Amino acid sequence: MRLLKEIPHERYKIQLFNYNQKYIVKIELGQFEQTFKIGELDVDSLEEVERMITPELLSNSLKRFVEMRSDWENAFNLKNRLHENS
Repeated sequence: MRLLKEIPHERYKIQLFNYNQKYIVKIELGQFEQTFKIGELDVDSLEEVERMITPELLSNSLKRFVEMRSDWENAFNLKNRLHENS
């Protein structure tokens, strides 16, 4: 996987990669990450992929990050309860 570009952002780490004829957009927040893949033939350029990273996409990503954190906390709490009962 080849890093093509990092996009500066005040909240997220956003990176664009190329792998197996796909562009990969990786958005990180803390210990969580989301990836989006699109075929090279489905877009005209890397710049077009960048334009797809809209405020709406990032806002929806934040909602998913919150859900991911909640799911992970629930899994961690379950692990602790199971450990206490063993």
